[in-house]
Formats: sequence, structure tokens, C-alpha cells
Amino acid sequence: MEHESVIVVAGGGAVPVRATLPAGAPVIAADAGLDSVLAAGLHADVAVGDFDSASAAALATAEAAGTRIVRYPAQKDATDLELALDEAAALRPRRIVVVGVADGRLDHLLAGLLLLGAKRYAGFEIDALLGSATAHVVRGERRLDGEPGELVSLLALHGPAEGVVTEGLAYPLRGETLPPGSSRGVSNVFVTGEARVAVARGVLVALRPGPEWRNE
Repeated sequence: MEHESVIVVAGGGAVPVRATLPAGAPVIAADAGLDSVLAAGLHADVAVGDFDSASAAALATAEAAGTRIVRYPAQKDATDLELALDEAAALRPRRIVVVGVADGRLDHLLAGLLLLGAKRYAGFEIDALLGSATAHVVRGERRLDGEPGELVSLLALHGPAEGVVTEGLAYPLRGETLPPGSSRGVSNVFVTGEARVAVARGVLVALRPGPEWRNE
């Protein structure tokens, strides 16, 4: 069965209020994300990981509620988030929404952002709610809702992002190439309630650090 959206909840943070999540979407918990799902009063359709972080109480509650538990050994070749994303991709949604945090372990955060832009997820629209921050993977073209004065940074993932064009941002890009590691796309600013970001070749991540970071 195909779904419009699937929600993947990583460990370490609270799930946003339900109004910000797609209604009726299946929920996949990555290890300790199971505790976050249950604390928010949601049902996890699937929980995946080695479960070195999820509480025993959360596991017992989820199993009793009919959650499908997919266990992996502690010594595995992928993070719990990657395993959860693969479970989400198997449901063939149009969109995957990842819920997590923007702090915690730096290596996990960086690996997670790179993972969102991985080629095998190219067929899905991917957004991540990371605490107060938001990340959007851009392949082809996307339109992003924002507030005038809100910051957004455009970073290339896994290679050069070529032919980058923006509209609705204070510092427009007009067919430029953003190499990985370049700061050229950092700290742009919404000037209207919607911005258009397009890339001819490659993949970008549009990072919005949150309402506390604004260009007044």
C-alpha cells in the first residue's frame, strides 16, 4: 500500500505538536524514538533498531499495542535512523518526514543530514523537523514556506549542486554552482512568505535554523 507521507521519529527529542505532522501517516520509530512517539500519545506502526536506548517500558507498551518490532544486533553497519528510513522507503510514500533534534552528538547529526540526501532516497520528498530547526532536501525544484526575515542556508550534498536558482530570498542565486564545503549559500533570508529553490543537477539541503535566528 502506498502512502502520501511517512513519519520517522529518531531518538533524543520531543515529537512536535500534531498540527505540524501529516495526519494519518504511518509512524516509524528509530530505537529511542519509540519513547518520544509514546510520550506524544502516538502509535508507532514500526519500531526498528538495536534498542540499546529505548526503554523496556516503551518496548513492552508498543508490543502490546501491535507495533511491529524489527530488531538488529548492536554491531551493525547502519545507524538506527538509516534502518528506519529504509523501512519508510519500503512503504513507497511521496514524502518522508523525519523528527529529531539539532543538538546531541555532532557525528550523528552530520551523518543524518548526509543520509537524507543519499541517492537511494531520491524518489521521495524529504523534510526533517530537528527541534526548532527544519531541513528540506532539494532535488529539482521545491517551494518553501517561511516568514520574512527568516534565515535559510543552502548547502550542497554529495557533490556540486549546479544551476542553482532562487526566488523570494534576499540574496538570489542565478544559475550558480554550489560546491560541497562552500559557504556561499549560508545565511540567506526570506523576503516573502514563500521561496523557490531549484537545482539543475545535484542535491541541496535547505536548512532553516529556527525562529530564534532572524535577520531583523
